[in-house]
Amino acid sequence: MQSTQGIHTIDTGFVRPGFDAAYLVVENGRGAFIDCGTNHSVPRMLAALDAAGLAVAEVDWLILTHVHLDHAGGAGELMARLPQAQLVVHPRGARHMIDPSKLWAGASAVYGEAVMEREYGRLRPVPAERVVEAGDGHVVDLAGRLLRCIDTPGHARHHIAIHDAHAQVIFTGDVFGLSYREFDTAKGPFILPTTSPVQFDPDELHASIHRLLALQPVAMYPTHFGRIEDLQRLAADLHEQIDAMVGLAQEAGVHADRHAQLVDSLTNLYATRALAHGWTKGRAALEQLLHMDIELNAQGLEVWLDR
Repeated sequence: MQSTQGIHTIDTGFVRPGFDAAYLVVENGRGAFIDCGTNHSVPRMLAALDAAGLAVAEVDWLILTHVHLDHAGGAGELMARLPQAQLVVHPRGARHMIDPSKLWAGASAVYGEAVMEREYGRLRPVPAERVVEAGDGHVVDLAGRLLRCIDTPGHARHHIAIHDAHAQVIFTGDVFGLSYREFDTAKGPFILPTTSPVQFDPDELHASIHRLLALQPVAMYPTHFGRIEDLQRLAADLHEQIDAMVGLAQEAGVHADRHAQLVDSLTNLYATRALAHGWTKGRAALEQLLHMDIELNAQGLEVWLDR
């Protein structure tokens, strides 16, 4: 578990090492988790508390960037083990934490019941009285360390980013893209947008990225994966790719098998950019690492195209 300025990066264990992160922020002996992975991640979250020297009763908050299951699937199970904590979530996501049945049904329609049980585990409701709705500008007070919630649609309409002014960083969920450490080169981190179903909106995503950058953070903490710097370059890369991906979706829309066409063109886009970034392991290795993200990006772009 890596840590800096009271921020601990936790690998939730979802999919593969270095794929899905949650964060623990510690201030004056109190803790706040930001995102939590799946039910299967709960032991890792509790182990992170032990490593940071905190008891479960010293956790005041679980803050969710959004309610997609790789970020929030374990919220109910984790909250059941944190007797003093409240759960903070975008107003659009609150009802899905209190009653996760629709969240489960929607994800099951995509992945199937068997995959859901294996990968995520059954979703546990969070009592309504423990849920705090965080509109734009909502401030979470962690023992005097103020964590401000910023409404950041584009990836999802129920998405917030969390600005930690003390450390001059932002926890970005999925709105500032995906940056896996396997793609780091001498040029720094590699990044790509995530357009997974069903609420991708390119204009809103551009605006959210601009808004975060205007806060002048020194680093971002995306869920996928870990602390990244060199933010001006990365933001420019995201803006460029969002436009390119929208163009590829529009081109694919005229093909009989638009999904296969879009998967192939997205793979070409990322492979070309990775090579230019100095990543030399080749297209096959890229496909192996990004196959899930490419598939979900294609699906999300198609939903946007149909809308």
